[in-house]
Amino acid sequence: MNRLFIDIHVLQTVPPSNLNRDDTGSPKSAFYGGVRRARVSSQAWKRATRAEFGQRLDKADLGVRTKRSVELIADILEADHGMERDAAVARASAALEAMGLKPKVGKAPRGSTEPPVAQTDYLIFFSRRQLERIAAVAAVGEKPTKKDVTEAMDREHGIEVGLFGRMVADNKELSVDASVQVAHAISTHAVEDESDYFTAVDDVTQDEGEETGAGMLGTVEFNSATLYRYATLNVEGLQANLGDPEATARAAAVFVGDFVRSMPTGKQNTFANRTTPDGVVVMLREDQPVNLVGAFEQAVRANGAGGRVEESAKRLAAQAQAVRAFVDEPAHTFVVTAGAAAEPLAALGATMRITELCDRVEAAVSAYLGADRP
Repeated sequence: MNRLFIDIHVLQTVPPSNLNRDDTGSPKSAFYGGVRRARVSSQAWKRATRAEFGQRLDKADLGVRTKRSVELIADILEADHGMERDAAVARASAALEAMGLKPKVGKAPRGSTEPPVAQTDYLIFFSRRQLERIAAVAAVGEKPTKKDVTEAMDREHGIEVGLFGRMVADNKELSVDASVQVAHAISTHAVEDESDYFTAVDDVTQDEGEETGAGMLGTVEFNSATLYRYATLNVEGLQANLGDPEATARAAAVFVGDFVRSMPTGKQNTFANRTTPDGVVVMLREDQPVNLVGAFEQAVRANGAGGRVEESAKRLAAQAQAVRAFVDEPAHTFVVTAGAAAEPLAALGATMRITELCDRVEAAVSAYLGADRP
């Protein structure tokens, strides 16, 4: 059986920043190739990608990951089915209980004067259309069946659930396998964290002459890095989740573009570190996905001019060629470069703007899904 994987490789340089911190506030890191690297977790970049979806897609096409699904379903029952609030909450809770989710009454939302509404024990991913379908089932009767509610939950997954999947511990029938895998981004070179010592002045006490020193002081850790980012999309898996070739092709193009453009928001106001990638390579493979991080097992060192992007691009291009001893040639390779430093990537395929790349991905996926496949 033919398969299609979309591999996304990104080189991106960020200035002093703390994109993704650990429990002590330090930038996350990892040892690779015997040296410490800057690291940004896959979860952080998936969250950033989902946030990017919201800039381009209609809210109705997006999902929500929450413990507060009772409230959301009750809101729909009130707005679309004309129910009173108490009855809507009871029906919403009954629908979730039929799925085995067992919502429990927790704390009221911050600032709310309404009594607390039951919540699920853990975050669950719903598409907006699934919430509407569950509400429609709940509106019919006080005790919906597990079969009816599960069927409502098992259709119209939407782009986010279709891509990132869903795990429901209490009802395996509701779980959805992710069609996307995202690697932890790591720096192509060794890093050392630094600390910024800062002070703040109390404006009022200073104006009144009561204090001449700092009203507050502290430190914030940061680093700067050229990151290698990688994600892969299983087109067959996405098609199975979405059930529609046109929606699958569109979702694939949206994911590629928004993964490339996205940036985690950790300490964004402190560092204003939003950059665009130095270079992007997208490969459509018909045998297996391939992470090219091996290019950087030996840490990159700054060249004579002091930068690391050019050497990182050379390494990435060489690794893409080297792995051909083990895997097939990609069916398609598309490249985006920003500046001369990333030009070595142009040896891998046709260069273009990111918008054209996304269009080419959508066309290739459409052609693949429309073909007669064994």
